[in-house]
Amino acid sequence: MASSLVRPRQGKIIAGVCAGLADRFGISRGLVRLGFVVFGIVGAGEIAYIIAWIVMPKGD
Repeated sequence: MASSLVRPRQGKIIAGVCAGLADRFGISRGLVRLGFVVFGIVGAGEIAYIIAWIVMPKGD
């Protein structure tokens, strides 16, 4: 079962948004990070990351 959507305190690189999304949906953290990079190049990945950073609570 997937965990709740929180930013982990360990295993993060910047704010833990990608790590939290990957843990929640059970996919690779690297794949989620790559997706944000690609989305940032061709879209609004930076804005989506910042919004997720603000909305997602920190985990314990």
